[in-house]
Amino acid sequence: MKLLMILMFALLGVLVLKGRIWSFRAQTPADYAALSPKISLKQHLNGVIASEGLIYGPNGRVSNSFVARMEGTWSGNTGTLTEAFTYSNGKQQKREWALTILDDTHFTATADDIIGEAKGEVSGASIRMTYTIVLPQEAGGHRLRVTDWLYLTKSGVIINRSQMRKFGITVAELVATMRPDSSSALSPYATMDAAE
Repeated sequence: MKLLMILMFALLGVLVLKGRIWSFRAQTPADYAALSPKISLKQHLNGVIASEGLIYGPNGRVSNSFVARMEGTWSGNTGTLTEAFTYSNGKQQKREWALTILDDTHFTATADDIIGEAKGEVSGASIRMTYTIVLPQEAGGHRLRVTDWLYLTKSGVIINRSQMRKFGITVAELVATMRPDSSSALSPYATMDAAE
C-alpha cells in the first residue's frame, strides 16, 4: 500500500512538472527574444484589425467561434484597443483596452471586465499578457486567470492563443488570427459597426 501511494505521488509530481516545464504555461518571453519579425504594440496593434477565432471548452472541443473588429489608436506611450466581437451563438461583446507602455519591453493594460491591471511583456516576435477576467453573469460571472500570447508571423498576421484557468485548471482556450484590415465594409463586421 505504501509503494502504491509513493507511485501515485510520483506520478502526480511528474504531471505537475510536465505542466510547468513542457507546456503552454511554461513558455517565457525569453523563448522568443531572438525571433523575427519583431512585434511592436504601436505598429501591430494600430489601425483597424480583423480577427476570427475559436473558443475551446474544458473538454478540448470547440464551444464557440467569433469574428471581431478591433481598432487601435496611439498617442505617445498610451493607446486604446477597442474590440467588438460577434459570436457564433449570436451574442455580441465589446471591450476597450487602455494600454500604457512602461519601457521597451513592458506594458500594462486595463479594461472594464479585467480585475486590476494586465501585465504585458514584448519579446522578439511575441507578446505575453497575464490578467484576471470576470465573465459576464450569463456565462456564470466566474473569475478566470488568463495567459494571453500573441505571435507575429512573417506575413504580418498575428496568431493569438490564450488559456483561461480556474484553480489552476484550464477551463477554456482561445485561438485566433488578427490581421490589418483597411476595409471597413467587410460583411462579417457590418453588424458590429452598426452596434457601435
